[in-house]
Amino acid sequence: MKQTVKGKGDSMNPFVEKAAKALWEAELNRQPIEPLTQTYESITVEDSYAIQQQVKAWKLDSGRRIIGRKIGLTSQAMQNALGVHEPDFGSLFDDMLLPEGSLVPYERFLQPKVEAELAFIMKHDLQGPAVHFQDVIQATAYVVPAFEIIDSRVRDWKIKIQDTVADNASSGALILGSRGVSVHDVNLRLIGLVLERNGEVIDTAAGAAVLGHPATAVAWLCNKLATFGEGMKAGDIVLSGSFTRAYEVKPGDVYSAHFAGVGTVQVGFGSK
Repeated sequence: MKQTVKGKGDSMNPFVEKAAKALWEAELNRQPIEPLTQTYESITVEDSYAIQQQVKAWKLDSGRRIIGRKIGLTSQAMQNALGVHEPDFGSLFDDMLLPEGSLVPYERFLQPKVEAELAFIMKHDLQGPAVHFQDVIQATAYVVPAFEIIDSRVRDWKIKIQDTVADNASSGALILGSRGVSVHDVNLRLIGLVLERNGEVIDTAAGAAVLGHPATAVAWLCNKLATFGEGMKAGDIVLSGSFTRAYEVKPGDVYSAHFAGVGTVQVGFGSK
């Protein structure tokens, strides 16, 4: 049965907590739920960020630690597909960081996909608003090749923007390459990617696929976080957005991402 979401300032908290609890239990019990957009017919993106913030608070209370942020929906194609005009973001927690080259248990996830992207490692705190991509360059210690394993607590990936925002931007895990490169030594916009699955090339792209420049995506994040009274801290990991579309993972798959001038990152998935 669909339920109506009450507007801002109109007893929204009971709805937010109920929806947050459903996502929290879906993750704990490894049982996906129906889309929130089906259950709550008037849910807004603002509502969804409130849900995300509530689940984040519970995770922090349980002892988990935020190590950075992820940016999603950085390609025009994905924004068009979900009918939005800007990216979204989620939080990265300490238990999401997996060793490079590791064999990840497939059963750790519900319905995983992989995205190849650059991770920015912050040298200084950075707080919006009015952050420009050049501010990001100056505040970044280095970039490393990364895989984000995205996952959804929503059944069959039947998501709209409200569903993915509420679900921590469909985050799952991340793997960082072992080599870091100064942002001053590479042209982030022109960095080329070759993505392989099981030794075969399946996609190629360049940094310009990420909002025209990966640092532009990070600047957007800083300014968006400012609306929540938050910012980025020195040492934070920031996943700046996928160079390509997300690729579905099957047990036994091995993915490798080769970023020109930056390095390679690899992850494998164990059989069920």
